[in-house]
Amino acid sequence: MGLLVDGKWQDKWYDTDKSGGKFERQASKFRHRIGGSDGKFAPESGRYHLYVSLACPWAHRTLIFRKLKKLESHIDVSVVHPEMLDNGWEFGDYPGATGDTLFNFEFTHQLYTKVDPDITTRVTVPILWDKKLNTIVNNESADIIRILNSDFNALTGNYDDYYPELLRSDIDEINELVYHSINNGVYKSGFATTQEAYEEAVNALFDALEEVETRLSSSRYLVGDTLTEADWRLFTTLIRFDPVYHGHFKCNKKQISDYPNTFGYMKELYQVPGVAETVNFDHIKRHYYFSHTMINPTQVIPVGPSQDLMSAHGRENIGK
Repeated sequence: MGLLVDGKWQDKWYDTDKSGGKFERQASKFRHRIGGSDGKFAPESGRYHLYVSLACPWAHRTLIFRKLKKLESHIDVSVVHPEMLDNGWEFGDYPGATGDTLFNFEFTHQLYTKVDPDITTRVTVPILWDKKLNTIVNNESADIIRILNSDFNALTGNYDDYYPELLRSDIDEINELVYHSINNGVYKSGFATTQEAYEEAVNALFDALEEVETRLSSSRYLVGDTLTEADWRLFTTLIRFDPVYHGHFKCNKKQISDYPNTFGYMKELYQVPGVAETVNFDHIKRHYYFSHTMINPTQVIPVGPSQDLMSAHGRENIGK
């Protein structure tokens, strides 16, 4: 994971020495919406392009929303190579990767310098790209899923709403817990460079998982009986937990399979039509175990775990 400094690529890891061994995530650089009052980014079919990694949980959210909102024919996608080494996210030949189908770039950092040759930023996915203006609309996954949820509704006629107005305060509240302690909590655990920072993060992570397990014992979804963005934001971490975070990031107090309500809930979300095809365990495991050589210097990729994610989830009557 490198960064651009004044438009120059640097293969530089996060500087945890300045933060007492804690991993701190940088804020996203581009935060535009579609269909704003300035009219700059209009909701047009074929105008926008999504750059993603199948390994990345943040990018995975956007692929799920593209699927759920039936936007595949309106927003095309480029998929990076799962390995992220000296040059950051690369476009290359690998099963499931596509290369850069717009510019034939080698590296994602070239997209950022195409927008601003002197940019200073971490180079991340997902990226929502405007093909008309040749610029980045947004590179914050939390924003992009809301863009996909609502900004193209008039174009597609799909008004399924995963951020309904009446539930927004409840969704925002659970998102805060999930983001800080679970979504980002696994990274704060795995990338910690002191024992104190690691234990603080991993204990907060499992406290949050226990809270989620309790909530799901009486509620089918995180916010009652309505499937919302909060569930999809959590799902992309849960589906990676046992294969990657449990071992690779030392999040090993328990596995998700040890939480009966959360595991059944994860399986139910996996079985939502179209979602399973957005999950690529080869890319997921290849990325983490091969790319993070400071954690796994041998780059050996484990073969497990073996889980039947299509078995009965038993969630149908929860909360009734």
